[in-house]
Amino acid sequence: MKAADRLGTGSFGSVPRERSARGRAKAVTQGDVPAYELVRLRLNEVAPTPLNPRRNFGTAEELARFGEELRSAQLAACVAVSRDVYLGLWPDHLEQVGGATHVLVNGERRYRSAVQVGLEALDFVVRDELAASRETFINHLLKENLDRADFDIIERARGISELVAVCAEESERGARARAAENLGKDRSWITHQLSLLELPDEIQQMLSSGDLPERDGRLLVRHLKVSQNLSAAHLLRVLKEEKAARSAEREAERALLAEARDRTQADPGPADQAGPALGEGSASSTQAGPPAPAPQSTASSSGESAGSESAEESVAPRKADGEAQRPPRVPVQNAERRPTTPTPHPVIELGPVKQVADALAEHLAGDELMELAELLLERADSK
Repeated sequence: MKAADRLGTGSFGSVPRERSARGRAKAVTQGDVPAYELVRLRLNEVAPTPLNPRRNFGTAEELARFGEELRSAQLAACVAVSRDVYLGLWPDHLEQVGGATHVLVNGERRYRSAVQVGLEALDFVVRDELAASRETFINHLLKENLDRADFDIIERARGISELVAVCAEESERGARARAAENLGKDRSWITHQLSLLELPDEIQQMLSSGDLPERDGRLLVRHLKVSQNLSAAHLLRVLKEEKAARSAEREAERALLAEARDRTQADPGPADQAGPALGEGSASSTQAGPPAPAPQSTASSSGESAGSESAEESVAPRKADGEAQRPPRVPVQNAERRPTTPTPHPVIELGPVKQVADALAEHLAGDELMELAELLLERADSK
């Protein structure tokens, strides 16, 4: 047994021993450890990459609070590449890298927070394979940030622009399609993101801060393509006018729906005016006391026998020929309630908007259609 094993979990057992270069190479070959291991690097030996699209890392107070958490425990390691490997891809970044031995790829917020509170070192993994090419490096750098909730719209667009630029170094043709494939998006999404960088700086700042939603930014891009060189103030005025016009249209639609619903409730259809269906048997033979109002007869033939006419003495006389025949009525207390089975709700397949509207109009009553239309307008307002 080795001496280290005989020491067990004593004071020496808790001290990690660094693996020699030969031992590490053997372990990697055998698959015992990954190609990269956790290392402790001094912060003055690491330089952040200037290619990181992220610019907003929080206030000084937020960085200090996060730095104190790192002082207690660092839950995730930062990612870096070796200096020589990085400068092999971007030799023009020599001044930014300075004398650092490693360049930071992911974890710049952790790095800045540690510097804020005066920490000397952090845990890193060195992954030189991420710098196999410019495209590989930028792709990893951007993917790591895309899933972050605090990665704002303009930061994302700048990162995508950098990825498209390095993809174009190999071939300008299909650069956006290749960038979309790397990110698992479609080409139109890439185009929409890049178009946000065409907006004036004031509008971009509003998008970054969240004061302006992305859908409004895309709307302004469309106006900018129609009329070039519009100022930020003019674009915001156009946006305000368009929103006011949309709001007025929705209010007018609501008023029309409310008017139609009120008209439907005030003038019920023939189905609502008709009385309950005639029950089986004669009402007069089962009800004692004063006779109930006699229902109208539906007989229409003039050649019926006298016996039939005498049997119909309890019903009202027939209407004159040509008059509309109303359904017979019986007192509510004498009408037999027949068991009814609920009609299954029809399944409507989604398709073109007109087809969906026709299908809904066929299966829903008037007031239900009004209610549905109001709900759809509410959903439209919330978007």
